Amino acid sequence: MNEVPLAAWAATEERSRGRRFPEKPAAYRGEYQRDRDRIVHSTAFRRLVYKTQVFVNHEGDLYRTRLTHSLEVAQIARTVARALHLNESLVEAISLAHDLGHTPFGHAGQDALNGCMREFGGFEHNLQSLRVVDELEAKYAEYPGLNLTFETREGILKHCSARNARELGELGRRFLERQQPSLEAQIANIADAIAYNNHDVDDGFRAGLLTLEQLRSQQLVGEQYEVVQRRYPDLEDRRLIYEISRRMIDKLVTDLIENTRANIESLDPRSIDDVRSQVAPLVVLTDEVFEEHMSLKRFLSKNLYRHEKVREMTDKARAMIEDLFARYMAEPAAMSPEFADSVAAANDESEKARTVSDFIAGMTDRFAIAEHERLQ
Repeated sequence: MNEVPLAAWAATEERSRGRRFPEKPAAYRGEYQRDRDRIVHSTAFRRLVYKTQVFVNHEGDLYRTRLTHSLEVAQIARTVARALHLNESLVEAISLAHDLGHTPFGHAGQDALNGCMREFGGFEHNLQSLRVVDELEAKYAEYPGLNLTFETREGILKHCSARNARELGELGRRFLERQQPSLEAQIANIADAIAYNNHDVDDGFRAGLLTLEQLRSQQLVGEQYEVVQRRYPDLEDRRLIYEISRRMIDKLVTDLIENTRANIESLDPRSIDDVRSQVAPLVVLTDEVFEEHMSLKRFLSKNLYRHEKVREMTDKARAMIEDLFARYMAEPAAMSPEFADSVAAANDESEKARTVSDFIAGMTDRFAIAEHERLQ
């Protein structure tokens, strides 16, 4: 449980909207702790160690994976939650689950699978993460999925089209009514973005695709570079980039906590319902720091994600996903028996395609590469 008293507008187990399938309370754990534990013990969570962000898994052992990214998001999110007297267990559960539906090969894999599924409703990793915890994980005798609480599931679903929201019932209502999720969900969302930018700076520099000279052109990096250089003028590049990175995170997190606290004080909410009724999120950076954050994001998009060496690998990754999808649609028996049987029981082509996409999305980078080679 939290070591600080929760704010009146925090998500609490006593006011939880519960689970899809009712369960007896645990003797020694809260409901959000149970959610976190179920996520950590899930098959999809274990696979995140072999799914990468930017660099494909076999390219090196030092780059971030989806698992290490999720842990970094959870660490940042818990810091913010504690400072604001919000529910740490919930924010941790959301953070650890938010990438469970990601494909192999990062965004390249997602884009390719979305293209393959265009005629069948598309593919979106937030919806897939929800599908993983609601349907695909097979751990319990009495229900499908992990049977997580409403609040954890709400936090996993960051984005949703109106069409999909209508199919999700209560969980999708906020997208139709233009309301907000819990503050814990909002924290996990922005912690994801903070972790992304900062570790991609580190990984891009480590890979030799970004130089310090390039990075210093960004305000968020440049100002921290000057601070570190003045204090440690002889520091080698490896530790220099670490010092810069941790100071960047500190600046963003501090700004986020202080600005969010001011927003909460201005609203003066009485309950979580007051938070949910807002049109705009309360957990946001100040305009100045947000622009620095977004500038760095645009810089990384241009100079790292579109770097010729990264594009070379992502082009191969897209081709592999497209080849696997086409092969499995034509020959479902090439998949594992569980998924092949589901395709055989499908009522139409759309249901068949969704099963194929489930199989591919669950792959690790190295399994997708091995499967592609096996089927050539």
